[in-house]
Amino acid sequence: MPEKDANEEDPIDLDDLLPKIGEFGIYQKLLLWLVCLPACLPCGFCAFNQLFMTDVPDYWCLVPELQKLNLTHEERKLLSIPRKADDNTTFEKCARYSVNWTEITFPDGLVKINSSWPVEPCLDGYEYDKSEVTSSVVIDFDLVCDFDVYPTLGLVALNVGGPIGVYTFGILNDRIGRKKSFFACLTTLLIGSLMTAYAHEYWFWVLARAVVGLTIPAVYQIPFIISLELAGPNYRSFVTVMTCIFYTLGLVLLSGVTYLLRDWRSLALATSVPFFLYYLYWFVLPESPRWLLMRKRFEEANTILKSIARVNGKELPVEYTNKIQRQVLEQAMNGVRESENASSNQYMSFFLSSAVEIPSYLVCWVLMDRVGRRWPLCLSMVISGIFCIVTVLLPNDAETETLILYLISKCFISASFLIIYPYAGELYPTELRGVGIGTSAYIGGLGLIIIPFVNYLGSSNLVLPLVVMGAVSVVGGLTALRLPETLHCSLPQTAEEGEEFGKDWTYADCFKCGGQRSMTETESYENLDQLELTQPPSVEDKLSDMPNIRRSSMRKLVRQASIVETQRDLDGNMKMTYWF
Repeated sequence: MPEKDANEEDPIDLDDLLPKIGEFGIYQKLLLWLVCLPACLPCGFCAFNQLFMTDVPDYWCLVPELQKLNLTHEERKLLSIPRKADDNTTFEKCARYSVNWTEITFPDGLVKINSSWPVEPCLDGYEYDKSEVTSSVVIDFDLVCDFDVYPTLGLVALNVGGPIGVYTFGILNDRIGRKKSFFACLTTLLIGSLMTAYAHEYWFWVLARAVVGLTIPAVYQIPFIISLELAGPNYRSFVTVMTCIFYTLGLVLLSGVTYLLRDWRSLALATSVPFFLYYLYWFVLPESPRWLLMRKRFEEANTILKSIARVNGKELPVEYTNKIQRQVLEQAMNGVRESENASSNQYMSFFLSSAVEIPSYLVCWVLMDRVGRRWPLCLSMVISGIFCIVTVLLPNDAETETLILYLISKCFISASFLIIYPYAGELYPTELRGVGIGTSAYIGGLGLIIIPFVNYLGSSNLVLPLVVMGAVSVVGGLTALRLPETLHCSLPQTAEEGEEFGKDWTYADCFKCGGQRSMTETESYENLDQLELTQPPSVEDKLSDMPNIRRSSMRKLVRQASIVETQRDLDGNMKMTYWF
């Protein structure tokens, strides 16, 4: 790389400004708790409600002649449905006796069943046991027997839309801004959800699920990016943890909604219509100042930064704002810029699988602050994969043991989900962060297209889905060791900085954890008020023998480059009051 000119200013990082106007002050807290965290709910609601829309009740062939008689559905089944040849206690689901019921007499109301009667497929439709599942897509569209794979195709449609959506909205995220792309994503989600609720044909329902899939998980990523870019370096871990917790709480809430609403159309409306209120966020959700600075929209960025400083009771340094403008203009002139079912009770199972994520987030929060990102990501994926594979060794009747292993595996894989988002956000530069995270999610989403078919194959071979997903998790965890560690590193701003980051990686780095170091008194944020403001280069600076060395005030701000290091006092204890 070319040597730095003596007259060139030090690179600008918004992380240096946030501690002076409030890293996580009243402005960021109000934005996080009232806007960004509630904005995480639609993703889980509209993605997982489909699991309950496609419930499959017990079913058998419909015999219209028997419907006219005063018989219960169990009596109709005993009369018209043959039993399976290999299991005399189980009825066939897709065949019935081929007899003329109008010619059969019923002496004393009884009929002697002749197992040698010929059989035929369900020519007149199906009869469903609605004692548990009163309404579902399967019942309305008769998605059973020869069409039993169709509910899986609906899930595939949802997952096909996901990779397309995250990439499309990722591009919009970086081109038109975080705010506009969020509301475009929300509008797409609500349109798809309304189409779902009012679908009266199967293929229209599939199209509706593909439209919803366009926003999964993009509608969750965009508020996360806004929160990440507005929070100071020491609070990004907390923002990540709270975002994931709110997402999980949304799933817990969804389990209650699905328990109370058994009609699938009412469920589709109940899990989408309330989010029309989110359009009110247009008046309070700010654009990311980092994105505005990269787009050279300085006036808008300064307005937002002044608002943050005012609400937080701080004052925006004019000299610092001028320096930001000069540096970004200089980058543009120099061409620096170039172009993310284990139990019989499905409601309790869904509740447990959602609730178990919260402790994993809290433990992962502590580990990320001390160990870094790479090793926790590797271990969580490897351990999750191992427990998933171990489940195969259990007997078929070990439901409790299977549930326990599944919850442990879900706990660890949820931890990896928490880590991967801030990790990806820290690896990509600001000007490409939206499309970078979107592209990563697109590549990961390709697997979602295959997973429903793997699960469907599990209906005949239960071992296959567990082995495949467990092995993929283990391999993915091991390959994560190749990524550079980002703990104690500043967010790269330009594409060039992103390319230089991690260039000196060696295999020995695989065995190193994040750069932990002790904190000195001069690095404490307690002394930030005493730090002098960065001034334009003086005559002494220009005549300095070592122009690349930062001034003492900048050296005191080195700790601000830490991404997730927790606020501590002079004894090294965590100061939890700073989080709230």
